[in-house]
Amino acid sequence: MKHLAIITGASSGMGEVFAKELVLNRQKYSFKSKIDEVWIIARRYEKLNALRQFLENKQREKNLPASEFIKVTPIEMDLSKQESAQSFKALLQAYSKAEKDFSDDDGSIEISFLINNAGFGTYGEFVKTPLENELEMIDVNCIAVTAFCGIAIPYMTQNSSIINVSSLAAFLPLGNFAVYAATKSFVLSFSVALGAELKDKGIGVLAVCPGSVSTEFANVASNGARKEVLHGKSAQKTVTHALKCVAKNKKIALCFLKWKATAFLSHFVGRFLVARFTFKYHKRPRKE
Repeated sequence: MKHLAIITGASSGMGEVFAKELVLNRQKYSFKSKIDEVWIIARRYEKLNALRQFLENKQREKNLPASEFIKVTPIEMDLSKQESAQSFKALLQAYSKAEKDFSDDDGSIEISFLINNAGFGTYGEFVKTPLENELEMIDVNCIAVTAFCGIAIPYMTQNSSIINVSSLAAFLPLGNFAVYAATKSFVLSFSVALGAELKDKGIGVLAVCPGSVSTEFANVASNGARKEVLHGKSAQKTVTHALKCVAKNKKIALCFLKWKATAFLSHFVGRFLVARFTFKYHKRPRKE
């Protein structure tokens, strides 16, 4: 039986940190599930392969016994393409069959962790941003998350975990960020409901809802107009907190006090009022 952890959007940012924590530092978390191999998935294969080399070299430096060494497999995949879900399904089926033929037992693979981290945003007024970008955002932030959960769950058992990266933007509609906030609201709602459905099977589902984190997010969202996320928090602290929440069987992860306060206060303000205010007074730069 091979135990897999699968991380999307693993070429940088929080996805890269998730991979490092699961491979190098998993002992500091009270996980009940085992990991033999980590699949890291993203569009940029060169970055994935560099991460694989880093993680495997770090493990060799520790002189780990073969039984504790975690294999890292980079998989190039563009989640903005809806056919990526079928590619993912085919990979799992082929891998499961190969492991079953090799081990000759009745169980081939188990997915211990599915981390749906891949996602992006687009700054700007909806009618002034490319519709193609907005639709790709829905494909990555919503459709891929839904598809990967649906494909992975049959391979999960008690103590398996799903981590879906949502956002603090999930709690309210935001002007100049309309589609992104809507997609992350979907991820939050879907994750909580899915967790309720899977509770009796012992499969945990965590929605991670970060605010601004120091990643490549702003550079992508602004099309290069803003290189760094304003007031970005540590990706390392955000991921570490999320994994601790998994170990504690939490449903929603909000790492910092400011994020918790914002989420709490969102229940007491008008949704249209916030959307209008952010549209008028919280402009987000975007290079045309």
